[in-house]
Amino acid sequence: MIPETSITFAGSFLDRADALRTDIPKLDEHIANPTSKTLPFWQGKPLFDLTPDGPRLAWLPVTDDLITGAEIAPALLGLDKDGVAHFAADVSYIAPPDEKPAEFVDKRTLDLTETRKFVDLRAVMGEVTHEDAGVAASAKGLFEWRNTHMFCANCGAPNTVAPGGWRMDCTNEACKRAHFPRTDPVVIMLILSSDNVLLGRQSFWPERMYSLLAGFMEPGETIEAAVRRETMEEAGVPVSDVRYVVSQPWPFPASLMMGCSGKAESMDIHLDKNELEDAIWVSKDEMREALAGRNDRIAPARKGAVAQIILQSWVDGIVPGF
Repeated sequence: MIPETSITFAGSFLDRADALRTDIPKLDEHIANPTSKTLPFWQGKPLFDLTPDGPRLAWLPVTDDLITGAEIAPALLGLDKDGVAHFAADVSYIAPPDEKPAEFVDKRTLDLTETRKFVDLRAVMGEVTHEDAGVAASAKGLFEWRNTHMFCANCGAPNTVAPGGWRMDCTNEACKRAHFPRTDPVVIMLILSSDNVLLGRQSFWPERMYSLLAGFMEPGETIEAAVRRETMEEAGVPVSDVRYVVSQPWPFPASLMMGCSGKAESMDIHLDKNELEDAIWVSKDEMREALAGRNDRIAPARKGAVAQIILQSWVDGIVPGF
């Protein structure tokens, strides 16, 4: 079994304290409390302190000018073991410096100081601690959801963020529909035939990069059925037995990756070029070399991605074959 602490973005050191989101008096007390902490996000990027040990989330007092200048009150992420409230705030109102406008078109950071910057979470996900990654993923997923639900899906009127930050309310008095965050389920599969694994690649991926096949689930579909359908659609390989392996929140923008293993009934590949650029079978020995960076043919998925974690666990014997 793969431990949860090995999965980037899985878990959090906070109690989500969901009941507090609707307890407005207590919520207001935490927002006014100078000991409460807030993680700022600028255009979807969390604020990091760039330390010698790697990037660490930069928590600011909830009363910091950067936070109080935001148009929307911070969203409650939860309480730590000492009862200290942790929030996330969208501070995208900050504009890039006038003298360097082009820098912010091309770079994925916004500098506040020499060592404190807003950085794209995906760019550093292999370097952040397990605790930081889980909290950052929760906040990023929440803000991504907000950005795509600015209008009511029922009547089209503008939505407004409810206190606590985890609900959007329709402003149309005749509708007043409440909207809650959504997560898109995705299956990602370790398709095995003896000591061989099926890998695929997209045309826009970095050179030589191959990864596990994956795809979105459809309404009325089980996880097992989605694994079989996606494998057949993309590579034309029939799959029989399917086992659950592990899951990973993936806030780019709002997915839950459900890792499974599947037993291939054939090694014949019938590639759908509309789905993949290429698909290949790779032996366990070759995969071991690729994960170690010693293979000239294959570069594995990026560090922190659940595909690499599953493949490494299979190579190490943690995830069994069929």
